[in-house]
Amino acid sequence: MSQIGAGQIIESDLKRIHQQVDMSCFRAKRILVAGGAGFLGTWLCDLLVLSGAFVECVDNLSTGLFDNIRHLIGHRDFTFTESDVTQTEFEDKRYDLIFHLASRASPEEYQQYPVQTLLANSSGTWNLLELAKRSHATTVYASSSEVYGDSQVLPTPETYWGWVNPIGVRSCYDEGKRFGEALCMAYKRSNAMDVRIIRIFNTFGPRIREDGAYGRAVSRFISQALKGNDITVYGDGNQTRSFCYVTDTLSGILRVASNETARGEVLNIGNPQETRILEIAQRINKLAGDNSRISYKPLPPDDPVRRCPDISKAKRLLGWEPVIPLDDALKRTVEWFTLRSE
Repeated sequence: MSQIGAGQIIESDLKRIHQQVDMSCFRAKRILVAGGAGFLGTWLCDLLVLSGAFVECVDNLSTGLFDNIRHLIGHRDFTFTESDVTQTEFEDKRYDLIFHLASRASPEEYQQYPVQTLLANSSGTWNLLELAKRSHATTVYASSSEVYGDSQVLPTPETYWGWVNPIGVRSCYDEGKRFGEALCMAYKRSNAMDVRIIRIFNTFGPRIREDGAYGRAVSRFISQALKGNDITVYGDGNQTRSFCYVTDTLSGILRVASNETARGEVLNIGNPQETRILEIAQRINKLAGDNSRISYKPLPPDDPVRRCPDISKAKRLLGWEPVIPLDDALKRTVEWFTLRSE
């Protein structure tokens, strides 16, 4: 019954997104989701298949999980190819829409694989843009708030150029994403291509990994709290992030993909509510039974002090903004982790 319960949470969230976004424009479209077995990619695959699209998922399973897409295997409108996006040969395949989400995204994990992370956002992006050029396809590139580095302007608008250490330990991701954006815009200008860039801020929810180096703050805190272990906070916990529930992020991504006003644009997709890391840890501990204590570890190098998006552009062009309150989102995610583990 626990697995059914966990599945019901995802099912109801998928329905919520369908209520927020007009999915009819994806029907019968040929869509490639690179990184489709990862956290956001699996939700996209589910949503697009439900909308009647023909979906191909490409993932090398370096961070994505086959279990995330197992239920789609055998569906007539879904295919899976286990392959690295930097090496995939698409030959004569053609698509209407390409989502590029193929990259490691957890700081601890991408620092263990810096070269692979850089290549996914450079040669991998080039490979997909060449495919998009042959296909006359729309490309949606999943960039990151990390392109802003330790932003000196808050809330941060898309016009901010960033404050990034180009040779620091996080640069493999920060500069990889910045290069990917530059490459997308070069193809747009040189080939009149339809490219759309989304700068995603901290997203969490069901299916996010919590294990090992893959774990991010929210999922790691939940896992530790449910086990009664110490909740480990880096630094003093006063650094901030803008946490967005997965359904809100996905509705933003889909609106970028489906709305012509997003053509050639760069858009922040995130929650403008700025929250301290320590406060997130405390809220999660309370939701999980208040059985853990909070311990502190040294702050990693180049860790941004604050992060908060200016989403006025997304509001204006897409009519989008997050609608799920943070407390509700945390409660729902803790519930999913609890049901999944029983």
